[in-house]
Amino acid sequence: MTIRVVIADDHPVVRDGLRMTLERSGAGIEVIGEAADGAEAIGIARKTPADVYILDVTMPVMNGIETTRELLRRNAAAKVIVLSLHDIKPIVEEAFSAGARGYLTKETATRSVVEAVTAVHAGQCYVCPAVAHLAVDALAQVNKAARARGAMNETLTRQERRVLQLVAEGYSSKEIASRLHVSANTVHSHRNSVMAKLNLHKQADLVHYAIKAGIAKL
Repeated sequence: MTIRVVIADDHPVVRDGLRMTLERSGAGIEVIGEAADGAEAIGIARKTPADVYILDVTMPVMNGIETTRELLRRNAAAKVIVLSLHDIKPIVEEAFSAGARGYLTKETATRSVVEAVTAVHAGQCYVCPAVAHLAVDALAQVNKAARARGAMNETLTRQERRVLQLVAEGYSSKEIASRLHVSANTVHSHRNSVMAKLNLHKQADLVHYAIKAGIAKL
């Protein structure tokens, strides 16, 4: 089975090096598209979906993290490997929180990219050795968020989830009512229902839960 790959990086020399490494590997990998930024990668995905996307973190127009989120929003089965110059914890955590399944530093990319693509395509996570110690915490946070989202999706109605998100983002009941085209009393009712179902006791608990579930940010 051929593994179809799209490479997105604003440096042609990086794309060329990765493409040659992948296509000469004998691992059944075909590069079906290249992009200089995230928006181009989304355009390619819309026309010809790939199995694995290799995305540079610091691309113009739409960076690799934003592109990861958008690709997965459009196709939850897409597999993403993030490529970065950096091996710092916040970027590693953000990449995996966005849904990436692999992380490579550019320093190690040509040595590790074939192994990374085949592993991620097989449903595994892949992290280059330089960031392995950082990825442990990042993946633990991702799993915690997934459990919280799962509990939330099973327990709350769609409207209650939307109210939870907007409350956590700092909107007042009046503003939420306007956005959802309901009355303020309905918003209060939804909020009270959310708190009861999730066993939360104050608004700060709502905010914390929404952040943990990944539906709101600090």
